Amino acid sequence: MSDTIFNVLFLCTGNTARSVLAEGILRKEGAGRFNAFSAGSQPKGVVNPFALKVLGAYGYPVEGYRSKSWDEFATPGAPVMDFVFTVCDSAAGEACPFWPGQPMTAHWGIADPAGVEGTDMEKEAAFVTAFKQMRNRISAFAALPVKSLDRLTLKARLDAIGQLEGATRSDASKA
Repeated sequence: MSDTIFNVLFLCTGNTARSVLAEGILRKEGAGRFNAFSAGSQPKGVVNPFALKVLGAYGYPVEGYRSKSWDEFATPGAPVMDFVFTVCDSAAGEACPFWPGQPMTAHWGIADPAGVEGTDMEKEAAFVTAFKQMRNRISAFAALPVKSLDRLTLKARLDAIGQLEGATRSDASKA
């Protein structure tokens, strides 16, 4: 069996919260098996400080994140993605760039914690909820025997992961 390390890209619109949480979680949970990346269709240029606070509070890496365009991953010389997951409904509905290598795709939408209004405690609580929902999905993904599954079975499993608690769309197959 080869020592393939799979490249995984998490997409959202602004690349400030959910996609950054996902990147951080997979960096740790998938170390040695997956390279994690995140990007946005319309990046805001900053990472939400609550995303970094929550990652750090749960023992995940907090360094090296930046809000960037998904175009960076569709250029010559960019890492070839094996998996591309949309984590917000608006990004799932947008026309994505062409991804070389025909990666597996799925929609793992969860509610946007950055959209929560209120006190800092309420905002942080929303980020904790998003973190836990994303961590559940990524743990299920990292546990899959990726190398031994055929593409059809793998796609079905990826779509099922998108339906775990907190899913924001009832039809993940539209990703």
